[in-house]
Amino acid sequence: MRRDAAAAMFLAFAFAYFLSALVRASVATLAPTLSAELSLTSADLGLLAGAYFLGFSAMQLPMGAALDRFGPKRVQLTLLAVAVLGCAGFALAKTQLGLLASRFLIGAGVAGCLMAPLTAYRQHLSAAAQLRANAWMLMVGSLGMLTSTVPVQWAATNLGWRAVFGLVAVAVLFSVVLVWLLVPADPASPTERAVGVGYRDVVNEPTFRRLAPLGFSLYGGLVAMQALWIGPWLTLVVGRSAQEAAWGLLLVNATMMLAFLAWGWLAPRLAHMGWPVDRVIAACWPLSVLLLVILLSMGHRADERAWAVWCIVTSAINLSQPAVALAQPGGLAGRALSAYNLVIFIGVFAVQWGVGLLMDLLLSEGFGRVVALQAALGFFALSVAVSGLWFHLQGRSSRLRAG
Repeated sequence: MRRDAAAAMFLAFAFAYFLSALVRASVATLAPTLSAELSLTSADLGLLAGAYFLGFSAMQLPMGAALDRFGPKRVQLTLLAVAVLGCAGFALAKTQLGLLASRFLIGAGVAGCLMAPLTAYRQHLSAAAQLRANAWMLMVGSLGMLTSTVPVQWAATNLGWRAVFGLVAVAVLFSVVLVWLLVPADPASPTERAVGVGYRDVVNEPTFRRLAPLGFSLYGGLVAMQALWIGPWLTLVVGRSAQEAAWGLLLVNATMMLAFLAWGWLAPRLAHMGWPVDRVIAACWPLSVLLLVILLSMGHRADERAWAVWCIVTSAINLSQPAVALAQPGGLAGRALSAYNLVIFIGVFAVQWGVGLLMDLLLSEGFGRVVALQAALGFFALSVAVSGLWFHLQGRSSRLRAG
């Protein structure tokens, strides 16, 4: 594919992914406003945030099959149309049920904003370019997360939250136009391998089996820490105020954005130097576990700068997504990526909820909140170590069979 055509395709997909990240995190920013205007309880807010992930998760497996069967462009255009309806519905909703239904539609509509482009990259780009594009897509997602904080709060204060979602609906509609104009046409018919093949064949592929536990624990845990548990650590352990913790999280998110930018430049060069993806991940996951143990032992000295360093090291796990796609025939990339993405999001849920459950259990036994959080995150570190050991043993078995 020509460089200018590849850049145009990337920009079209990246704009849609930016909007998906922005709208995903916007409810957290707008929570006080929504609670006050619509008399929502904490449980209502939790349900509202969860409706997005319910729609998102429900679409993953059928979307993966559709990506392989019909192609990423057609699937992305269809899903983005659903997202437009969801954003417009959220802006106009007058009841909690309307908000929930709209949020579900938004989650379902943006479900392909990363998987569709990664599938298209698998079809049109070289292996090195796929590594770069994957990392830079995640960088764009981090930018969307940043935009969902102070800029969205400013816009909601000056324009109103309904106007914000109305503008997002217009922006998503514009992204539909960009995808229509700039993304190459899908194949006229599905590939032979895309028909009659189920997810069992995909998940039994050796690379998928080897990476899935780390995707669940380390990749899912990275998102869970970034989205939730670093904040409580900064307030409970370090002693930051809520506002100081918010600025600390802003630093962590900005660092992640720069880390993904760097991976886009570094990963192809490492591969050219004889450091393929599995070797990079094999080097980084033990360091991630070691740094996490050190941070937990540092206690109140482990501030946002220390967590930013941990996030940078752990961000190497992003390379696992293109690795999963490259291990499959092109006609199965959509299924592989969607299945792996579902594993990651189940991991996000498990780490977010599991750390909280373990904290509550320890608190009921008389432990302090700081110790409870340290112990719960220590269990998270142990789960990553076990997953990493699986990754190591599976790689060793593969080498022995090859020999």
